[in-house]
Amino acid sequence: MALKVALQMDPVENIDIDADSSFVIGTEALARGFELYYYRPQDLSLDGARVVAKSWRLELRAEQGNHYTLSEEKQRDLSQMDVVLLRQDPPFDMSYITTTYLLDLIHPKTLVVNDPTEVRSNSEKLYTARFPGLIPPALVSRDRAQIDAFRKKHKDIILKPLYGNGGAGVFHVGPDDENINALLEMFLDNSREPVVVQAYLADVRAGDKRIILIDGEPMGAINRIPADGDARANMHAGGQAEKSDLTTREKEICAQLGPDLKKRGLIFTGIDVIGGYLTEINVTSPTGFQEIRRFDGRKLEADLWDAIEARLDK
Repeated sequence: MALKVALQMDPVENIDIDADSSFVIGTEALARGFELYYYRPQDLSLDGARVVAKSWRLELRAEQGNHYTLSEEKQRDLSQMDVVLLRQDPPFDMSYITTTYLLDLIHPKTLVVNDPTEVRSNSEKLYTARFPGLIPPALVSRDRAQIDAFRKKHKDIILKPLYGNGGAGVFHVGPDDENINALLEMFLDNSREPVVVQAYLADVRAGDKRIILIDGEPMGAINRIPADGDARANMHAGGQAEKSDLTTREKEICAQLGPDLKKRGLIFTGIDVIGGYLTEINVTSPTGFQEIRRFDGRKLEADLWDAIEARLDK
């Protein structure tokens, strides 16, 4: 199947070719003989009823300092693509949301991965609430009385922004920590959004499991160990990846999530599990492909394209 594929992503010149999942997704597309195009979110426009993007033909290579070539810059009608990969990183702000509205206009005639309506409708830290038996005690609120009551009950808590990513703005607040008022002022005075308050899971010291699901099926996992003195296991925040298999509990979590992910057109997702609790369902631009391949030798990018091609066949 010869496909025309567009990657909507952050600047290609800035990616880490040893860690970026979009890079290996793109190189696998080229290996399959697909035409690959690239554009940034700011290159996307609505011209009358046409969704267009200033874009470039993209070639990728596993060469440090020489990993890409751009050619044929022109405005392209994205409805003429077979697949658009929605792969820019959060923050999930109005700019991000606007791209999902625009891509709604071409999906599903052009297959957008992940489905833009479902990306917009399923916030990564709120989607978990659809599965109440899987999640740790948590509160999403701006109400100080509710936050104070939650802290009084659980004592050891995590504070984090609702739409953050990569571990940015995540704080572990112990029962005697006097910074709680300053932290809540920082969150609530600088944003109209609620804050996420979660019971601290001490099992995070043993790792925060990232599990990749493709079309609802678990395909691989890594365990992320937080650095000493840090409660965050995100690799952007200094967490170290290690090889990992799925526990019985983690298989149960995936079995409960899988049908819902598949139904919603969330073909590529990454879930986070700490101590048997589901903490996030990443639907925007999940990562972990390259780390899993280094440990397990499995090319999840090939599995992803197999799933996409199967969707197109239908």
